Amino acid sequence: MAIGLDVDRTRVLWWALGAFLFVVLTRIVVAFVGTFVFALFVYYSTRPIYQRIEHRIGSPSVAAATALVVLALPAILLATYTLVVGVEELSQAINGSDLSGQLAVIEPYLDVSAIVDDPQTLLSGIDGGQLFDAADSALSYVGLLGTFALHLLIVIVIAYYLLRDGRDLSRWFRARFGDQHGVMDAFCYELDRDLQIVFFGNILTAITTGVLGALTYSALDAVAPAAISLPYPVLLGLLTGVASLIPVIGMKLVYFPMTAYLFGRIVVDDATGVFWFPIVFAVVSFVIVDSIPDFFLRPYVSGRNVHLGAVMVAYIVGPLVFGWYGLFLAPLLLLVTIHFCRIVLPELLAARSVDPYAVDPGYLDAADDVGAQSSDDAASSASNASDEPDD
Repeated sequence: MAIGLDVDRTRVLWWALGAFLFVVLTRIVVAFVGTFVFALFVYYSTRPIYQRIEHRIGSPSVAAATALVVLALPAILLATYTLVVGVEELSQAINGSDLSGQLAVIEPYLDVSAIVDDPQTLLSGIDGGQLFDAADSALSYVGLLGTFALHLLIVIVIAYYLLRDGRDLSRWFRARFGDQHGVMDAFCYELDRDLQIVFFGNILTAITTGVLGALTYSALDAVAPAAISLPYPVLLGLLTGVASLIPVIGMKLVYFPMTAYLFGRIVVDDATGVFWFPIVFAVVSFVIVDSIPDFFLRPYVSGRNVHLGAVMVAYIVGPLVFGWYGLFLAPLLLLVTIHFCRIVLPELLAARSVDPYAVDPGYLDAADDVGAQSSDDAASSASNASDEPDD
Protein backbone atom coordinates (compact mmCIF):
# COMPACT_ATOMS: atom_id res chain seq x y z
CA MET A 1 0.00 0.00 0.00
CA ALA A 2 2.83 2.36 0.81
CA ILE A 3 4.50 1.56 -2.48
CA GLY A 4 1.35 2.44 -4.42
CA LEU A 5 1.06 5.68 -2.45
CA ASP A 6 4.67 6.56 -3.25
CA VAL A 7 4.10 5.89 -6.96
CA ASP A 8 1.01 8.09 -6.95
CA ARG A 9 2.92 10.88 -5.25
CA THR A 10 5.69 10.57 -7.82
CA ARG A 11 3.22 10.78 -10.68
CA VAL A 12 1.60 13.82 -9.09
CA LEU A 13 4.99 15.51 -8.83
CA TRP A 14 5.79 14.74 -12.45
CA TRP A 15 2.40 16.03 -13.61
CA ALA A 16 2.89 19.18 -11.53
CA LEU A 17 6.29 19.73 -13.14
CA GLY A 18 4.80 19.14 -16.57
CA ALA A 19 1.99 21.63 -15.90
CA PHE A 20 4.49 24.20 -14.65
CA LEU A 21 6.68 23.78 -17.74
CA PHE A 22 3.62 24.01 -19.99
CA VAL A 23 2.52 27.29 -18.39
CA VAL A 24 6.01 28.81 -18.58
CA LEU A 25 6.60 27.73 -22.17
CA THR A 26 3.14 28.92 -23.21
CA ARG A 27 3.83 32.34 -21.71
CA ILE A 28 7.16 32.55 -23.54
CA VAL A 29 5.56 31.55 -26.84
CA VAL A 30 2.75 34.08 -26.41
CA ALA A 31 5.24 36.85 -25.56
CA PHE A 32 7.49 36.02 -28.52
CA VAL A 33 4.97 34.57 -30.96
CA GLY A 34 5.74 37.22 -33.57
CA THR A 35 9.46 36.53 -33.27
CA PHE A 36 8.99 32.76 -33.56
CA VAL A 37 6.70 33.04 -36.57
CA PHE A 38 9.06 35.47 -38.31
CA ALA A 39 11.96 33.08 -37.59
CA LEU A 40 9.93 30.32 -39.26
CA PHE A 41 9.43 32.60 -42.27
CA VAL A 42 13.18 33.28 -42.44
CA TYR A 43 13.89 29.55 -42.17
CA TYR A 44 11.62 28.58 -45.05
CA SER A 45 12.81 31.53 -47.12
CA THR A 46 16.46 30.52 -46.79
CA ARG A 47 16.10 26.72 -46.86
CA PRO A 48 16.30 26.35 -50.67
CA ILE A 49 19.49 28.42 -50.63
CA TYR A 50 20.83 26.38 -47.69
CA GLN A 51 20.14 23.08 -49.43
CA ARG A 52 22.07 24.12 -52.53
CA ILE A 53 25.01 25.43 -50.53
CA GLU A 54 25.08 22.44 -48.18
CA HIS A 55 25.01 20.07 -51.17
CA ARG A 56 28.13 21.74 -52.56
CA ILE A 57 30.26 22.28 -49.45
CA GLY A 58 28.94 19.50 -47.19
CA SER A 59 29.07 21.51 -43.94
CA PRO A 60 25.63 22.21 -42.42
CA SER A 61 26.94 24.93 -40.08
CA VAL A 62 28.74 26.88 -42.80
CA ALA A 63 25.85 26.42 -45.21
CA ALA A 64 23.31 27.72 -42.66
CA ALA A 65 25.40 30.80 -41.86
CA THR A 66 26.02 31.48 -45.55
CA ALA A 67 22.33 31.15 -46.43
CA LEU A 68 21.35 33.65 -43.73
CA VAL A 69 24.02 36.08 -44.93
CA VAL A 70 22.80 35.72 -48.53
CA LEU A 71 19.26 36.57 -47.40
CA ALA A 72 20.30 39.38 -45.03
CA LEU A 73 22.83 41.07 -47.33
CA PRO A 74 20.27 42.61 -49.74
CA ALA A 75 18.25 43.88 -46.76
CA ILE A 76 21.37 45.43 -45.20
CA LEU A 77 22.39 47.06 -48.50
CA LEU A 78 18.88 48.43 -49.03
CA ALA A 79 18.75 49.82 -45.48
CA THR A 80 22.20 51.38 -45.93
CA TYR A 81 21.21 52.91 -49.27
CA THR A 82 18.02 54.31 -47.76
CA LEU A 83 19.97 55.77 -44.84
CA VAL A 84 22.50 57.40 -47.17
CA VAL A 85 19.71 58.92 -49.25
CA GLY A 86 17.99 60.20 -46.11
CA VAL A 87 21.20 61.79 -44.80
CA GLU A 88 21.83 63.41 -48.17
CA GLU A 89 18.31 64.84 -48.32
CA LEU A 90 18.63 66.14 -44.74
CA SER A 91 21.96 67.76 -45.60
CA GLN A 92 20.45 69.48 -48.63
CA ALA A 93 17.51 70.68 -46.56
CA ILE A 94 19.83 72.14 -43.92
CA ASN A 95 22.05 73.82 -46.50
CA GLY A 96 19.05 75.29 -48.29
CA SER A 97 17.42 76.80 -45.20
CA ASP A 98 18.29 79.74 -42.97
CA LEU A 99 19.35 78.38 -39.58
CA SER A 100 20.82 81.60 -38.20
CA GLY A 101 18.15 81.82 -35.50
CA GLN A 102 18.75 78.27 -34.33
CA LEU A 103 22.53 78.73 -34.44
CA ALA A 104 22.22 81.84 -32.26
CA VAL A 105 20.48 79.76 -29.60
CA ILE A 106 23.13 77.01 -29.48
CA GLU A 107 26.16 79.27 -30.13
CA PRO A 108 26.92 79.81 -26.39
CA TYR A 109 27.29 76.06 -25.97
CA LEU A 110 29.77 75.78 -28.84
CA ASP A 111 32.42 77.90 -27.06
CA VAL A 112 34.65 75.04 -25.94
CA SER A 113 37.24 77.27 -24.23
CA ALA A 114 34.62 78.84 -21.97
CA ILE A 115 33.27 75.41 -21.03
CA VAL A 116 36.76 74.18 -20.12
CA ASP A 117 37.46 77.26 -17.99
CA ASP A 118 34.12 77.11 -16.21
CA PRO A 119 32.17 73.84 -16.72
CA GLN A 120 29.25 75.25 -14.75
CA THR A 121 28.48 77.56 -17.68
CA LEU A 122 27.40 74.51 -19.66
CA LEU A 123 24.43 74.04 -17.33
CA SER A 124 23.51 77.71 -17.10
CA GLY A 125 20.27 78.52 -18.81
CA ILE A 126 19.23 74.87 -19.18
CA ASP A 127 15.90 73.80 -17.75
CA GLY A 128 16.48 70.73 -15.60
CA GLY A 129 13.02 69.36 -16.33
CA GLN A 130 13.54 69.59 -20.08
CA LEU A 131 16.96 67.96 -19.70
CA PHE A 132 15.48 65.00 -17.81
CA ASP A 133 12.65 64.69 -20.32
CA ALA A 134 15.14 64.61 -23.17
CA ALA A 135 17.24 62.00 -21.36
CA ASP A 136 14.13 59.90 -20.68
CA SER A 137 13.13 60.05 -24.35
CA ALA A 138 16.64 59.08 -25.41
CA LEU A 139 16.63 56.11 -23.02
CA SER A 140 13.25 54.98 -24.33
CA TYR A 141 14.64 54.97 -27.87
CA VAL A 142 17.70 53.06 -26.69
CA GLY A 143 15.42 50.52 -25.01
CA LEU A 144 13.36 50.19 -28.18
CA LEU A 145 16.48 49.58 -30.26
CA GLY A 146 17.75 47.07 -27.70
CA THR A 147 14.44 45.16 -27.80
CA PHE A 148 14.51 45.13 -31.59
CA ALA A 149 18.10 43.83 -31.56
CA LEU A 150 17.15 41.10 -29.08
CA HIS A 151 14.23 39.90 -31.20
CA LEU A 152 16.39 39.98 -34.33
CA LEU A 153 19.04 37.89 -32.56
CA ILE A 154 16.40 35.33 -31.54
CA VAL A 155 15.16 35.15 -35.13
CA ILE A 156 18.67 34.55 -36.47
CA VAL A 157 19.47 31.90 -33.84
CA ILE A 158 16.23 29.97 -34.39
CA ALA A 159 16.55 30.10 -38.18
CA TYR A 160 20.20 29.03 -38.02
CA TYR A 161 19.57 25.95 -35.88
CA LEU A 162 16.46 25.00 -37.84
CA LEU A 163 18.54 25.06 -41.01
CA ARG A 164 21.42 23.14 -39.47
CA ASP A 165 19.49 20.58 -37.40
CA GLY A 166 16.13 20.53 -39.18
CA ARG A 167 16.58 17.04 -40.61
CA ASP A 168 17.45 15.54 -37.23
CA LEU A 169 14.49 17.28 -35.59
CA SER A 170 12.18 15.99 -38.33
CA ARG A 171 13.43 12.42 -37.91
CA TRP A 172 12.97 12.57 -34.14
CA PHE A 173 9.46 14.00 -34.43
CA ARG A 174 8.33 11.46 -37.01
CA ALA A 175 9.86 8.58 -35.05
CA ARG A 176 8.18 9.73 -31.86
CA PHE A 177 4.74 10.71 -33.14
CA GLY A 178 4.40 8.81 -36.42
CA ASP A 179 1.51 6.37 -36.81
CA GLN A 180 1.00 3.04 -38.51
CA HIS A 181 -1.04 4.50 -41.39
CA GLY A 182 1.40 7.31 -42.15
CA VAL A 183 -1.07 10.09 -41.32
CA MET A 184 1.48 12.15 -39.40
CA ASP A 185 4.11 11.66 -42.10
CA ALA A 186 1.72 12.77 -44.84
CA PHE A 187 0.49 15.76 -42.82
CA CYS A 188 4.01 16.97 -41.99
CA TYR A 189 5.27 16.43 -45.54
CA GLU A 190 2.42 18.36 -47.19
CA LEU A 191 2.56 21.19 -44.63
CA ASP A 192 6.34 21.50 -44.90
CA ARG A 193 6.25 21.56 -48.69
CA ASP A 194 3.51 24.19 -48.94
CA LEU A 195 5.07 26.42 -46.28
CA GLN A 196 8.29 26.49 -48.28
CA ILE A 197 6.39 27.25 -51.49
CA VAL A 198 4.37 30.08 -49.94
CA PHE A 199 7.17 31.72 -47.92
CA PHE A 200 9.97 31.29 -50.43
CA GLY A 201 7.56 32.34 -53.17
CA ASN A 202 7.07 35.63 -51.33
CA ILE A 203 10.82 36.26 -51.39
CA LEU A 204 11.01 35.50 -55.12
CA THR A 205 8.05 37.80 -55.77
CA ALA A 206 9.63 40.59 -53.71
CA ILE A 207 12.96 40.30 -55.55
CA THR A 208 11.28 40.24 -58.97
CA THR A 209 9.03 43.16 -58.06
CA GLY A 210 11.98 45.20 -56.77
CA VAL A 211 14.01 44.66 -59.95
CA LEU A 212 10.98 45.34 -62.16
CA GLY A 213 10.13 48.47 -60.17
CA ALA A 214 13.70 49.80 -60.32
CA LEU A 215 13.84 49.33 -64.11
CA THR A 216 10.36 50.78 -64.66
CA TYR A 217 10.88 53.87 -62.52
CA SER A 218 14.32 54.50 -64.02
CA ALA A 219 12.72 54.45 -67.47
CA LEU A 220 9.97 56.82 -66.29
CA ASP A 221 12.54 59.18 -64.82
CA ALA A 222 14.37 59.21 -68.16
CA VAL A 223 11.26 60.54 -69.94
CA ALA A 224 10.09 62.79 -67.08
CA PRO A 225 9.65 66.50 -67.93
CA ALA A 226 12.34 68.91 -66.82
CA ALA A 227 9.98 70.68 -64.43
CA ILE A 228 9.42 67.54 -62.38
CA SER A 229 11.45 64.39 -61.95
CA LEU A 230 11.11 61.14 -60.07
CA PRO A 231 13.28 61.22 -56.92
CA TYR A 232 15.58 58.21 -56.50
CA PRO A 233 13.82 55.86 -58.92
CA VAL A 234 16.02 52.85 -58.11
CA LEU A 235 15.37 53.16 -54.38
CA LEU A 236 11.66 53.65 -55.04
CA GLY A 237 11.55 50.45 -57.10
CA LEU A 238 13.41 48.44 -54.46
CA LEU A 239 11.04 49.69 -51.76
CA THR A 240 8.09 48.45 -53.82
CA GLY A 241 9.74 45.04 -53.80
CA VAL A 242 9.94 45.09 -50.00
CA ALA A 243 6.35 46.31 -49.76
CA SER A 244 5.20 43.46 -52.03
CA LEU A 245 5.67 41.12 -49.06
CA ILE A 246 2.25 42.50 -48.11
CA PRO A 247 0.13 41.26 -51.03
CA VAL A 248 -2.61 43.37 -52.63
CA ILE A 249 -2.02 46.58 -50.62
CA GLY A 250 1.74 46.53 -50.00
CA MET A 251 3.06 48.28 -53.10
CA LYS A 252 0.29 50.87 -52.96
CA LEU A 253 1.86 52.09 -49.71
CA VAL A 254 4.81 53.21 -51.84
CA TYR A 255 3.50 54.53 -55.14
CA PHE A 256 0.30 56.15 -53.82
CA PRO A 257 2.24 58.63 -51.64
CA MET A 258 4.72 59.20 -54.49
CA THR A 259 1.83 60.05 -56.83
CA ALA A 260 0.50 62.54 -54.28
CA TYR A 261 4.01 64.00 -53.94
CA LEU A 262 4.30 64.51 -57.70
CA PHE A 263 0.92 66.27 -57.85
CA GLY A 264 1.98 68.43 -54.90
CA ARG A 265 5.22 69.39 -56.66
CA ILE A 266 3.24 70.47 -59.70
CA VAL A 267 0.91 72.65 -57.60
CA VAL A 268 3.75 74.23 -55.62
CA ASP A 269 5.93 74.91 -58.68
CA ASP A 270 2.89 75.97 -60.77
CA ALA A 271 3.90 73.53 -63.52
CA THR A 272 0.36 72.80 -64.69
CA GLY A 273 1.55 71.70 -68.12
CA VAL A 274 3.00 68.44 -66.82
CA PHE A 275 -0.04 67.02 -65.03
CA TRP A 276 0.19 64.05 -67.36
CA PHE A 277 3.33 62.70 -65.69
CA PRO A 278 1.83 61.79 -62.26
CA ILE A 279 -1.09 60.16 -64.06
CA VAL A 280 1.26 58.12 -66.24
CA PHE A 281 3.32 57.23 -63.15
CA ALA A 282 0.23 55.98 -61.29
CA VAL A 283 -1.05 53.95 -64.26
CA VAL A 284 2.35 52.37 -65.00
CA SER A 285 2.87 51.58 -61.31
CA PHE A 286 -0.51 49.87 -61.07
CA VAL A 287 -0.25 47.89 -64.30
CA ILE A 288 3.43 46.92 -64.50
CA VAL A 289 4.83 47.06 -60.96
CA ASP A 290 1.70 46.07 -59.03
CA SER A 291 -0.60 43.92 -61.17
CA ILE A 292 1.85 41.86 -63.23
CA PRO A 293 3.76 40.34 -60.28
CA ASP A 294 0.61 39.87 -58.18
CA PHE A 295 -1.58 38.25 -60.82
CA PHE A 296 0.93 36.46 -63.03
CA LEU A 297 4.00 35.68 -60.93
CA ARG A 298 2.64 35.08 -57.42
CA PRO A 299 0.22 32.26 -58.43
CA TYR A 300 3.13 30.27 -59.87
CA VAL A 301 5.46 30.69 -56.90
CA SER A 302 3.04 30.89 -53.97
CA GLY A 303 -0.24 29.28 -54.90
CA ARG A 304 0.44 26.15 -56.90
CA ASN A 305 -0.91 23.79 -54.24
CA VAL A 306 -3.14 26.16 -52.27
CA HIS A 307 -5.97 28.28 -53.62
CA LEU A 308 -4.55 31.73 -54.33
CA GLY A 309 -7.68 33.49 -53.11
CA ALA A 310 -7.44 31.78 -49.72
CA VAL A 311 -3.78 32.82 -49.41
CA MET A 312 -4.66 36.42 -50.30
CA VAL A 313 -7.44 36.51 -47.71
CA ALA A 314 -5.06 35.12 -45.09
CA TYR A 315 -2.49 37.81 -45.89
CA ILE A 316 -5.10 40.56 -45.61
CA VAL A 317 -6.96 39.31 -42.52
CA GLY A 318 -3.87 38.14 -40.62
CA PRO A 319 -2.42 41.59 -39.79
CA LEU A 320 -5.89 42.88 -38.87
CA VAL A 321 -6.40 40.07 -36.34
CA PHE A 322 -2.92 39.37 -34.96
CA GLY A 323 -0.94 42.52 -35.76
CA TRP A 324 2.23 42.75 -37.86
CA TYR A 325 3.17 39.09 -37.37
CA GLY A 326 -0.23 38.04 -38.72
CA LEU A 327 1.36 38.48 -42.14
CA PHE A 328 3.31 35.26 -41.43
CA LEU A 329 1.05 33.55 -38.89
CA ALA A 330 -2.15 33.63 -40.98
CA PRO A 331 -0.72 31.62 -43.93
CA LEU A 332 0.68 29.11 -41.43
CA LEU A 333 -2.72 28.67 -39.77
CA LEU A 334 -4.38 28.44 -43.19
CA LEU A 335 -2.09 25.64 -44.35
CA VAL A 336 -2.40 23.75 -41.05
CA THR A 337 -6.20 23.94 -41.32
CA ILE A 338 -6.26 22.84 -44.97
CA HIS A 339 -4.04 19.81 -44.47
CA PHE A 340 -5.73 18.85 -41.20
CA CYS A 341 -9.11 18.79 -42.95
CA ARG A 342 -7.70 16.98 -45.97
CA ILE A 343 -5.47 14.35 -44.31
CA VAL A 344 -6.21 13.98 -40.60
CA LEU A 345 -9.95 14.63 -40.35
CA PRO A 346 -11.00 11.77 -42.70
CA GLU A 347 -8.97 9.36 -40.57
CA LEU A 348 -10.65 10.61 -37.40
CA LEU A 349 -14.13 10.42 -38.92
CA ALA A 350 -13.44 6.90 -40.18
CA ALA A 351 -12.49 5.92 -36.61
CA ARG A 352 -9.22 4.45 -37.85
CA SER A 353 -6.39 4.04 -35.39
CA VAL A 354 -3.77 6.78 -35.61
CA ASP A 355 -1.85 5.63 -32.55
CA PRO A 356 1.77 6.79 -32.57
CA TYR A 357 4.68 4.41 -32.79
CA ALA A 358 6.01 3.24 -29.46
CA VAL A 359 9.45 2.74 -30.99
CA ASP A 360 11.38 3.92 -34.00
CA PRO A 361 9.45 3.25 -37.27
CA GLY A 362 12.61 1.84 -38.84
CA TYR A 363 12.70 -0.84 -36.17
CA LEU A 364 9.06 -1.65 -36.82
CA ASP A 365 9.72 -1.92 -40.55
CA ALA A 366 12.63 -4.25 -39.88
CA ALA A 367 10.53 -6.26 -37.45
CA ASP A 368 7.77 -6.52 -40.02
CA ASP A 369 10.26 -7.78 -42.59
CA VAL A 370 11.60 -10.36 -40.14
CA GLY A 371 8.08 -11.41 -39.21
CA ALA A 372 7.08 -11.72 -42.84
CA GLN A 373 10.18 -13.79 -43.56
CA SER A 374 9.43 -16.03 -40.57
CA SER A 375 5.87 -16.48 -41.74
CA ASP A 376 7.05 -17.41 -45.25
CA ASP A 377 9.54 -19.91 -43.80
CA ALA A 378 6.86 -21.41 -41.59
CA ALA A 379 4.46 -21.68 -44.51
CA SER A 380 7.16 -23.27 -46.66
CA SER A 381 7.98 -25.78 -43.93
CA ALA A 382 4.34 -26.66 -43.52
CA SER A 383 3.96 -27.10 -47.26
CA ASN A 384 7.00 -29.40 -47.42
CA ALA A 385 5.72 -31.40 -44.52
CA SER A 386 2.37 -31.88 -46.19
CA ASP A 387 4.03 -33.00 -49.43
CA GLU A 388 6.07 -35.72 -47.74
CA PRO A 389 4.54 -39.22 -48.17
CA ASP A 390 3.16 -40.84 -45.10
CA ASP A 391 4.92 -43.98 -43.96
